[in-house]
Amino acid sequence: CLPLVPLAMVNKRTKKAGITGKYGVRYGASLRKTVKKMEVSQHATYTCVFCGKDAIKRQATGIWHCKGCKKTVAGGAYTLNTAQAAQVRSTIRRLREGTEV
Repeated sequence: CLPLVPLAMVNKRTKKAGITGKYGVRYGASLRKTVKKMEVSQHATYTCVFCGKDAIKRQATGIWHCKGCKKTVAGGAYTLNTAQAAQVRSTIRRLREGTEV
């Protein structure tokens, strides 16, 4: 009879692949890396600017919903705030401050 030795902790299934491990070796490494960035960001929870909770999740492409305060916000396809939106906000703020002077 074999001695009962406690098994070591089982490792994670994927080391680098993460959420894109489901694609296996298909589609190429650089495409999987790009898709990983998009899929991780679209499944993440974001902080709500209205209630301050980490409760905003993606409902559909560009539609984000907060489970805390029940508000629905339009945003980017894969992230809540896009770089272009941040640039537009800063430009509008700069122009608004310039006209008040």
